[in-house]
Amino acid sequence: MPLEFAGPATAVTDADIEAAAAKIGCAVAAIRAVIEVESKGGFLPDKRPKILFERHYFHKLTGGKYSAKHPDISQPVWGGYGAGGANQYVRLHKAIALDRAAALQSASWGNFQVMGSHYKSLGYASVEDFVAAFVSGAAAHLDIFVKFVKKNGLDDELIRRDWDGFARGYNGPKYKENKYDTKLAAAYAFYNAGGPHVDSPNPVLRMGDKGDAVVKLQTLLKITADGDFGPGTKAAVIKVQKAKGLYADGIVGKNTWAAIGG
Repeated sequence: MPLEFAGPATAVTDADIEAAAAKIGCAVAAIRAVIEVESKGGFLPDKRPKILFERHYFHKLTGGKYSAKHPDISQPVWGGYGAGGANQYVRLHKAIALDRAAALQSASWGNFQVMGSHYKSLGYASVEDFVAAFVSGAAAHLDIFVKFVKKNGLDDELIRRDWDGFARGYNGPKYKENKYDTKLAAAYAFYNAGGPHVDSPNPVLRMGDKGDAVVKLQTLLKITADGDFGPGTKAAVIKVQKAKGLYADGIVGKNTWAAIGG
């Protein structure tokens, strides 16, 4: 018998992330940073979306009527999560047996760990529809994240890479307690520098870089190959990125190298 909430577990793609970044107007690395800090990937090995069950949400949504007998899943204070991974579904199913709608709203879901309680503000008729979207695959996770960011006015913070402001709006007033802002800043720095390089032999290049890799880039772009990544090289990169439907930031990462032919 298949697990409830198991789906295709399709992975987020580079193209999906680039499209989401373009909709928000932020750097691709900013979205990758949020994924890194929130989930490190949206699905469990058993193909269910990653979740975190929040007992204080369940307490609030059910008026605390289950807190005395079920303190592990219903309490007025946050915490008490226990082990992660599949254990969170054990907690969720215990809550579902008491109040399914409240239980689904009391979990955060997927790559970006968006709370089920936001379903209505994000345009879903029911929390069941909201959860079904997460089960359908990672593309929906990105779509929901973009909606959430725009609905809550966090696009400016993400564009500016104001990690304090974004963390406050996204993670709540206690974000400093788990160093959410500093974790985001560190993850952004990692991905902005190119992240792991195992998938591409070419370095990430941007304005100000010099050397043989820039010569290679300029040669592929069929512009003067002087080894200096200046405004002219950036303009040529952006032209290719726009033509290929990539996020046009002038930074040459794996996808842009591929589009140029490197």
